[in-house]
Amino acid sequence: MVASTAASTRSGLYADPNETWLALHTEDIIDPARPVVDPHHHLWDRGGVRYLMEEMTDDVSSGHNIVATVYVEARSMYRACGPEAFRPVGEVEFVNGCAAMAASGAYGKTLVAHGIVGHTNLLLGDGARAVLEAEIAAGNGRFRGIRHSSPWDADKDVAGIYAERPKGLLLDPTFRKGFSCLAPLGLSYDGWLFFTQLNEFADLARAFPDTKMCLDHCGGIIGIGSYAGRREEIFRTWKASIQEVAKCPNVVVKLGGLAMVLPGFGFHEWPKPPNSEQAAAAWKPYIETCIEAFGVDRCMFESNFPPDKGQCSYQVIFNAFKRLAAGYSESEKTALFSKSATDFYRLQLPS
Repeated sequence: MVASTAASTRSGLYADPNETWLALHTEDIIDPARPVVDPHHHLWDRGGVRYLMEEMTDDVSSGHNIVATVYVEARSMYRACGPEAFRPVGEVEFVNGCAAMAASGAYGKTLVAHGIVGHTNLLLGDGARAVLEAEIAAGNGRFRGIRHSSPWDADKDVAGIYAERPKGLLLDPTFRKGFSCLAPLGLSYDGWLFFTQLNEFADLARAFPDTKMCLDHCGGIIGIGSYAGRREEIFRTWKASIQEVAKCPNVVVKLGGLAMVLPGFGFHEWPKPPNSEQAAAAWKPYIETCIEAFGVDRCMFESNFPPDKGQCSYQVIFNAFKRLAAGYSESEKTALFSKSATDFYRLQLPS
């Protein structure tokens, strides 16, 4: 029954959340007392889709013990005027306001956007430093780093909203000049790219060993467009690349992003949303490969909401992660669900 499934996809990358469809399946929370730091979510109001404080706090209060979150840039609430290079500062200003709302306690116990990852155009080269300094000031102690997304693929059905991005961005000398501004300011870099570009990410990490880097969404697995029907072949290529990236000690990885449309699991086309057992079974090879390569101290489970909400609820996504982590020790679970994120983003949490 197509009418009951999740909403239309966003340029092939993810599906818009459909609350009616998601409500067709609910679950009891696994290990509800475990503290969780969600290191990757967005807030936006665009294209008819609203995901702001009310929607976020509804999700984080749906059963799991989410103590804090990290906001990651999404071209949300840029300044409408002023110098083009400084318009992304508006996103940090907006999110810092949301974080202040959360810190008031009026929206529940979760410290939403306790850490902020913004955006600076690193193709500004040396000029990136002034923008970064402005974002540090706007973050009021919460700003931790930036993401300059670099997905590129010749298949425009795969590239989606990134179709006009330049090929080989991470290798660009001007980009790297801008990148060199991060470490001296104590800032980290989140990398969002496709698995076909992991060699470029590894090259960047080796060139800047003193810069803390995070690989988002398990390294950008693709299972749609020209990559559809090639899961085993792609898995082998992706796994080898992940193992190479993991050799860089300055890199950590976020375990998630697998409920987007991009990886090709197709849950959004089901009559009912998947349960956590089904999701965990689909994601297990990717999650286990990342943990084996990086170790638990360099891995962190992420919601990637609202993009991943197009295929499963907040209850289901973290239940799936808890199923996948069931065989690990207590200290290893702590690393995966909170400590790795807390350490990487330098979060100060209430005792």
